[in-house]
Amino acid sequence: MRTNKSEELFERSKKRIPGGVNSPVRAFGNVGGVPRFIARAEGDRIFDVDGNEYIDYVMSWGPMILGHGREQVLEAVEKACREGLTFGAPTEKELVLADLISEAMPSMEKVRLVSSGTEATMSAIRLARGYTKKDYIIKFRGNYHGHSDGLLVKAGSGAMTTAVPDSAGVPKGYAETTLVAEYNDEESVRALMDEYKGKVACVIVEPVAANMGVILPKEGFLQFLRKITEENDCLLIFDEVITGFRLSYGGAQEYYGIKPDLTTIGKIVGGGMPLAAYGGAAKIMDHISPAGDVYQAGTLSGNPVATAAGIETLKLLRDNKEGYAELEKKASKIREAFEESGRKRGRRIIVNQAGSLLSAFHCGENTSECISNYDDVCTCDLDFFSSDFHALLDAGIYMAPSQFEAVFLSMAHTDEDIERTCRIIESL
Repeated sequence: MRTNKSEELFERSKKRIPGGVNSPVRAFGNVGGVPRFIARAEGDRIFDVDGNEYIDYVMSWGPMILGHGREQVLEAVEKACREGLTFGAPTEKELVLADLISEAMPSMEKVRLVSSGTEATMSAIRLARGYTKKDYIIKFRGNYHGHSDGLLVKAGSGAMTTAVPDSAGVPKGYAETTLVAEYNDEESVRALMDEYKGKVACVIVEPVAANMGVILPKEGFLQFLRKITEENDCLLIFDEVITGFRLSYGGAQEYYGIKPDLTTIGKIVGGGMPLAAYGGAAKIMDHISPAGDVYQAGTLSGNPVATAAGIETLKLLRDNKEGYAELEKKASKIREAFEESGRKRGRRIIVNQAGSLLSAFHCGENTSECISNYDDVCTCDLDFFSSDFHALLDAGIYMAPSQFEAVFLSMAHTDEDIERTCRIIESL
């Protein structure tokens, strides 16, 4: 495939933008080569500046569950743009979107709209501390909750991809109240709760980890988190920035039947526009300013263009809930194709799947029989992954340029494109 213009743009970008990109994993640093500069998208396809066409399984890292350029969403955005881009004042659209979110996730009795997943998780943790009057939080190694200072401790996603699990520039004091447990390890949580008895404000978790690759919760793990937080009078926060409206219309909390105290959502809720939210029980949310003493604000929070996209997206998902089962079936075909590809080559590929989320882990010599935590992921063979990534890219299949990310399907992916993708994977 031709990449002349992408190469030229990347070289020019490196002179003006740090690393040539505005988010680290886009740089292809983990897989080598030149990132593709995208010109446009339609349905399940993206087209780069050199005219190459790809079946897209990144889908802007998840939010484009309806596919690119869904007509109803575009019409809503165009109408909103003509009415005004931003007012810095309340609009009816904010209430309509909040109602839709609360109806889908009843645990979110009240909702505050923000502009990014990082902002949502940062604000939810501040709220948890303000509500409980406690300082410590527990997170899990390899779970990523945005790039706010106190959460860049043993984070996943881009931090793993660039081999920098903790960021420079984060003062020691910011991270001292962040305690790190092992995902899927009940004892590690119990030990921290015992050591910091009465001091833990919340446990924040990706109910399905998706920023160290897709890691499913072991049976009973989320139920354990619900129980131990209740026993220790602290809050359980589900970071559903990725899983919200993707695993099911009601997110992971519906999928697994767990009711968290607070939830953060993003990506999909704005239909591809910059939008996110956090919410929970009214008695907790009423501690947020101006109702309470926990401050959080944002000029563009709930802006009319993003809320218009979000409203239309959630309505379309609500009215097509059967589409989730179809997405899961299509994801299963891709999972089976990766597994068959590994068998044909005498190499192990372990595929973890939850709904339409999946990751194909390219195993190394020391990889265990299942991948259920951060340590397991770190045994993967990154050269093996990179080789497959580039082979797929050359064949017109665009997947995340990192072993530590997920494959995202959309309702725009056709049966024919799924079959084509599977044939290419099995021919690797």
